[in-house]
Amino acid sequence: MGAEVKVSTGEDVIIMCANNYLGLSSHPKVIEGAKKALDTHGYGMSSVRFICGTQDIHKTLEKKISEFLGMEDTILYAAAFDANGGVFEPLFGADDAIISDELNHASIIDGVRLCKAHRYRYKNSDMADLEEQLKKAQAQRNRIIVTDGVFSMDGYVAKLDKICDLAEKYDALVMVDDSHATGFIGKTGRGTHEHCGVMDRVDIITSTLGKALGGAMGGFTSGKKEIIDMLRQRSRPYLFSNSLSPVIVGAAIEVFDLLSSTTELRDKLEWNINYFKEGIKKIGLEIRDGDSAIVPVMLYDAKLAQKFADMLLKEGVYAIGFFYPVVPKELARIRVQISAAHNKEHLDKALAAFEKIGKELGVIN
Repeated sequence: MGAEVKVSTGEDVIIMCANNYLGLSSHPKVIEGAKKALDTHGYGMSSVRFICGTQDIHKTLEKKISEFLGMEDTILYAAAFDANGGVFEPLFGADDAIISDELNHASIIDGVRLCKAHRYRYKNSDMADLEEQLKKAQAQRNRIIVTDGVFSMDGYVAKLDKICDLAEKYDALVMVDDSHATGFIGKTGRGTHEHCGVMDRVDIITSTLGKALGGAMGGFTSGKKEIIDMLRQRSRPYLFSNSLSPVIVGAAIEVFDLLSSTTELRDKLEWNINYFKEGIKKIGLEIRDGDSAIVPVMLYDAKLAQKFADMLLKEGVYAIGFFYPVVPKELARIRVQISAAHNKEHLDKALAAFEKIGKELGVIN
């Protein structure tokens, strides 16, 4: 997938609803890495990791991810959902506490449900409420604060600096799901822990290979070596799921080699984001202005959001309208996702379509 796709009616449209933030899903080096791994290591492993499903390239990728994120070790999963689903039960028991942001991803919610730890939930990005929940959790043995790094419906970054301060004050670990951040958030794309200046204060990072990092599938958990060792021993999605395909592993190695050597794609994405945001503001449409590649164009009304998205597609722009129950009632929006694969012409065409439709539907004057 690049900046454009062909839809079922045969037209080419600009894709503005994909997680292909760096444009790597169709990058020549990434494709070549996949082809090379297919030739040298085969298509699949037909085994789980701890039996005969570990190749040298699996270990190489885990090492490269750890080095990129500044963590001690990494464990690969077949999917990011499995990474979040398999992290809590092995590490936390009935005497422990998990303090989770109310807008965390469904995979975190499901993962928390699988363990016996006490559960506390704090209001989205509300540090005062987080502190209240931490006070309540002081009766438990161990505590962990869990948050999305970037909240996918609104595009803003978690307050990791303040979260880490509270974690230190109340003796808690910190876990971040950086699926919408790894590779492009932060000065060198390391993620939200780099963006917030807490690279040495986050204990666990989960993320995905299925968004900015090539867009196929696969997830991982990075952290202190003793944490990752425990997951290798006890994390059920890791123990009882087939190993990640060598094809995906080979492609991902090329991704991390590329991202470690240059910030060119990350820098282009940042330019694209700023250009699109400024254009939308000049048109007169309202956005939620975060620090990520997700740009929610606020329309509030569900029917209006659906109609707007349908008309965008007719103008050659593929973006999705989101409304209740995916987002709260009366907060419907078009969620635009910017990519480094977009060029200025793509963005200008999209902005023209937003302006035209906004006027036709009476959203702007």
